Amino acid sequence: MSVGGPQLCVGAIAVDGANLLMIRRGTVPGVGRWSLPGGRIEAGESVVSAVVRELREETGLEGVCGAFTGWVERFGTDHHHVILNFQAAVLDATEPVAGDDASAARWVPLADVGKLDLVDGLEVFLTDHGVLGTGGALGIS
Repeated sequence: MSVGGPQLCVGAIAVDGANLLMIRRGTVPGVGRWSLPGGRIEAGESVVSAVVRELREETGLEGVCGAFTGWVERFGTDHHHVILNFQAAVLDATEPVAGDDASAARWVPLADVGKLDLVDGLEVFLTDHGVLGTGGALGIS
């Protein structure tokens, strides 16, 4: 594996009613696959600020960073990402507009998330942390 050191990243889990805010990745890794809005934390940036910035850059929506939900670690031949995922409250849950690293952005019914071509491990993470399925940490079903 030829990668630099791990890069710290964030993800925003924004649920409005029975819908999850998702983006289709426009760049590698995971180009063309669906994921949560998120990305790398910039030098000198707080984790909370990174969540809010990435949410805005990838969806055009303003939000507030909420509670920490969980973390994942993803490896590839060209990357090593440690991703901290947080709940996010969108201030005005209007139709998102893809920007920055996203080729598409939309509110996806929770029941349909598993039908999308998701980035590796996302469905398991969302299920394990109560975003999909019944019960769980977020209490969303």
